Amino acid sequence: MTQEEQSLLLKDLSARLSDGIICQVDDGAAGLNDGKLVEIDISKGLVRFDADYYWDAYIDDVKPYLRPMSSMTEEEEYAYHRYKNINNLEIFNQEHHEIIKACVLGFSNAIDFLNANHFDYRGMIPKGLAIEVTKENNPYED
Repeated sequence: MTQEEQSLLLKDLSARLSDGIICQVDDGAAGLNDGKLVEIDISKGLVRFDADYYWDAYIDDVKPYLRPMSSMTEEEEYAYHRYKNINNLEIFNQEHHEIIKACVLGFSNAIDFLNANHFDYRGMIPKGLAIEVTKENNPYED
């Protein structure tokens, strides 16, 4: 894994930490395990997981389970656009800094929505940095 790929993966996992992201971890001799990400130590490149017990892994051995953007349902797409869209009539009557604040808040809410629903908006699946969630392979279903 390149330094750029490690950086992208750490950035993505950090943003998803509070949303209960599940990853596949290659534990070497122990094989592949799935666990819920609970902590990241960026300085050491280590991540900690919980699946009835805690264990640490190097970032190179981690792949989050993510949904492709194309799997977004109609309802999810509507909710996503509702988060990121801003009422244009309100914008025309605001000061410049208020417009910027409204735009940032809208996009921040949209990113929070994508993270909470495990969407791959950074293109990590095609890069081999994440595992595509499918109907047959969905660790988020109970």
